[in-house]
Amino acid sequence: MQEYQFTKIRQQFAREALADIEATVHQRVTAKLKIAPGANIAITVGSRGIANIARIAKATADAVKACGGAPFIIPAMGSHGGATAEGQREILASYGVTEEAMGCPIRATMEVVEIDSTGLEMKVFMDRFGYESDGVILLNRIKPHTAFHGEFESGLIKMSVIGLGKERLANEIHRFGVYGLKTIMPQAGRRILETGKIVLGVGIVENAYDETAIIEALTPAEILTREPELLALAKQLMPSFPLCDIDVLIVDQIGKNISGSGMDPNVIGRMKIPGEPPAEFPKVKVIITTDITEASHGNACGIGLADVTTRRLADKIDWDATYMNGITSGFYEHFMLPIVAPTDLQAFEWGIRASHDPYAPKKIVRIKDTLHVSEMYVSDAALGEVKDRVQIISEPKSLFDEQGSLIAF
Repeated sequence: MQEYQFTKIRQQFAREALADIEATVHQRVTAKLKIAPGANIAITVGSRGIANIARIAKATADAVKACGGAPFIIPAMGSHGGATAEGQREILASYGVTEEAMGCPIRATMEVVEIDSTGLEMKVFMDRFGYESDGVILLNRIKPHTAFHGEFESGLIKMSVIGLGKERLANEIHRFGVYGLKTIMPQAGRRILETGKIVLGVGIVENAYDETAIIEALTPAEILTREPELLALAKQLMPSFPLCDIDVLIVDQIGKNISGSGMDPNVIGRMKIPGEPPAEFPKVKVIITTDITEASHGNACGIGLADVTTRRLADKIDWDATYMNGITSGFYEHFMLPIVAPTDLQAFEWGIRASHDPYAPKKIVRIKDTLHVSEMYVSDAALGEVKDRVQIISEPKSLFDEQGSLIAF
């Protein structure tokens, strides 16, 4: 097999970002939140790696206090954290969301309360602490979903249903597959809003650099109309590759803190969801992933989106947590272990073989993860296609050291 040289490049995306997150949250929340003095207000925090989530959560809690309320935080993440209260509390702590840092209690439970589901195709449940509170603030990032596309994808409606509904409602939704997410989830979300338990939504939109670009506070009525508009903005701000056709894509790390699917299918162009059409862009023949983030706690969701992985990654997998996530989601292909190579270099060589015609020049791209694609390494064939649209920031070099490990990004 020929030896490939790689050049590091940088591409530019729109980079509007909030200068003062705390002030923005305070202004937005206090302008919209109407609560009685002393009201106990639950604030949802999920399992995703949202930029500045600890700062945003604390600022939201502080704004509740400024409005005369008594805030507390609840983990709202379906079955994540091994479907245990302690596991979900640990995920929050890994993001810096602790009682000490937030200045308010964190109340974690997997217990739920059933609410009226008359006319719906399934039962509807809500986190017990949220239901027993005087009101719930839905706090979440709004972005394209990794398994389907619709009016409501990842955002406040999803948080109200799958996040607040814990494992019980997550299972109810996911047993319907994509239909459950695309059709039933918005119906359940509307029913939850009708209970009057939701007093506000705080929607976050990030730019292509994983930075906080937009924060808006929305009343329950505004959630239904404004969330789709914020979703459209999020799609415009998403990072993407500078070329359409890629023979081999190396993704250094996957992780639940990077994407709900470990690596974002909207970025890699690969969904593996029955009934959902493949993405038109990009077209990637072979995907290699070599490691998993520490913040994932061994949950290897998305490993099945790759064709080749490494022993290093495989040895870090917590299969109980991974399978719990996979069985709940119903998208089993995302959780299947691909071919396991002993080293990064061997994974690369096997990936080249799988792309067919191993002696032809290959368009090869290496990224750190699907949250960070402003900088990447590209092979000579890929560079020839994009050099007029990117900044070249390194001389050509090998990606591997003498031990067959990827060099530092």
